[in-house]
Amino acid sequence: MLKRAFAQKALIAYITAGDPSLAATEKLVYALEKAGADIIELGIPFSDPLADGPIIQASHQRALKNGVALPDVFKLVGKLRRRTSVPICFMLSYNLVLQYGLERFYAECRRSGVNGAIVPDLPPEEMKISDDQVGSIFLVAPTSTDGRIKLATEKATGFIYLVSVAGVTGQRRELSGDLGELVARIKHQTELPVAIGFGISSPKQAAEAARVADGVIVGSAIVDLIGRKKSAAAVKLIAAMRKALDAL
Repeated sequence: MLKRAFAQKALIAYITAGDPSLAATEKLVYALEKAGADIIELGIPFSDPLADGPIIQASHQRALKNGVALPDVFKLVGKLRRRTSVPICFMLSYNLVLQYGLERFYAECRRSGVNGAIVPDLPPEEMKISDDQVGSIFLVAPTSTDGRIKLATEKATGFIYLVSVAGVTGQRRELSGDLGELVARIKHQTELPVAIGFGISSPKQAAEAARVADGVIVGSAIVDLIGRKKSAAAVKLIAAMRKALDAL
């Protein structure tokens, strides 16, 4: 299902599950899909989220104060599946997977309808389970060696998440000028789609990234608006990005 989302330039929208509430997250998933998001990435709240900047860290803290945990998000996905088949990926710490139990985690992903898992602190060489129904998505950074890229592409089954810049998530005024070269290095190793994330915050940037990749991932720009109680503006941003990608 994840690969089918890349039939066009894929627009992937990240939100933190439970921020500002699980009920609000459910409504946002429907609204973001209607606005043109091809994949929804749900961040699972964690006290120390890896690779996330202050905007997403703050959203995790808000969700944790609401008592939201992994089992709650599985229930949410089960509820979402009654109304939508939009591909859903989890982004979460390996700690949460281990606490839940590795085999149990993947079994519950299959049962509830989660289509992919992004675990930033799980190195590809330590991936213990290959699941046909739950795509494994690995991060590749500008600093990744060809050997590291090869390993990530061999283990991935969903798509490759290309981190546009070294560092943490967050909105940026400009994207790296080397993105085309980075995508070419990855494409040399795999036929999997490549989606660019970290720093994309405007329709112009989304189009710029999509010109060289198969899709774009938007997180901090959406989460920032949600945190400022401007969820409607977040949905409008996704609609504007969809329009920009469709114009390519």
